[in-house]
Order: sequence, then structure tokens, then C-alpha cells
Amino acid sequence: MKIYFASGNAHKREELSRILAPHSIVIPPDEGIAFDPEETAADFFGNALIKAKALFDLVGKPVLADDSGICVDALGGAPGVLSARYGSDNGIKLTDYERNQLLLSNMKGIKERSCRFVCNMILYLGKDRFYSVQETLEGTLIDELRGSGGFGYDPLVLVEERGLTVAELPAGEKDAVSHRGKAARRILQLLDE
Repeated sequence: MKIYFASGNAHKREELSRILAPHSIVIPPDEGIAFDPEETAADFFGNALIKAKALFDLVGKPVLADDSGICVDALGGAPGVLSARYGSDNGIKLTDYERNQLLLSNMKGIKERSCRFVCNMILYLGKDRFYSVQETLEGTLIDELRGSGGFGYDPLVLVEERGLTVAELPAGEKDAVSHRGKAARRILQLLDE
């Protein structure tokens, strides 16, 4: 089945393509579709639903959408739903590296380092017809970037039971433990019913 994924993020498409095979994952830029809905919700579910509805209205086909981010306990759950826009208050979007450095500077001197990645994923099949799944990956925020795999905050989050950051995990292993991987496998069960 061809599934439109409500994102312009090629890294996420790559992950989902591995997990949801043999289904074909297409992002709007693949087909020249202009897509940039404003994410105004206060939670991951709300933002995922905004994106799912917006893309469904454009393509009229099944849509997969996610909203995900890192929630740091010592920062009251921040950056949370603002993870991709963290530090972009002036309208200039920071790079992954710059957002990681900002998070490290905001954590300077704080000993409590527990955090989690959260992913809410929606399979949108039509008006008022959708499934929502939310999963997490628990971790510990470290003080320096480690690893060259993954993207976003992956180099800062240590997966304790593996002794590696998310960015140090091989792709298949990341897919097995990550918040997005867990959510996508639940969606795959729904697709295959």
C-alpha cells in the first residue's frame, strides 16, 4: 500500500520505510506537494492529528503522521512538542547541532538527567477515522555528543541497557528500541489486519 507520510523529514521516511516494508512511504516533497501546516497543539497527539488531517485534505489517500520530540524531566518536559523548533524564537531555525548545544547549555550544572523520546503516530484513513499510537524511549541525557548515526537529539540520549547513545546504535537496533520504531510497528499491525 502507498502511504503518504505527513513530513518533509527524509530521515524519518527512511526509518519508516524499513519498519513498514513492504508498504511504500511517500513524503510530500517526493511528489512536489507543498506541505507545511502550523503545529499549534500543546501535545504530540494534537500536532500529529493536525498534520494528518492537512495532508489527507491534499491527497485524499491514507496518511501517516507523527509528532515526536525529547522530554527532559529537569526542564519540566521541555523541549517536548517544540523539539524541532527549540531555540527558534526569532524565526531562524537552528540546526540539529545548534539545538543540541542549546539543550546542553540549558542543562549545565543539573544532575538529574532522565529524559525520554516521545512519538505519537496517527494512521489517518478518513474524516473521523484514524488510529493513534504513542510510544516512548527512556534514556539519560549525556554531556557531549556521541555517535554519527540518527538525527536530532540522538547523539545526546544514552540508552542505558545498551550503553550507547541512540546515534551509536546500528539502524536495525535503533528501529527495535526507538519511540518511532515501537509506534510504527503498532501501526504495521493495524495495516496488516
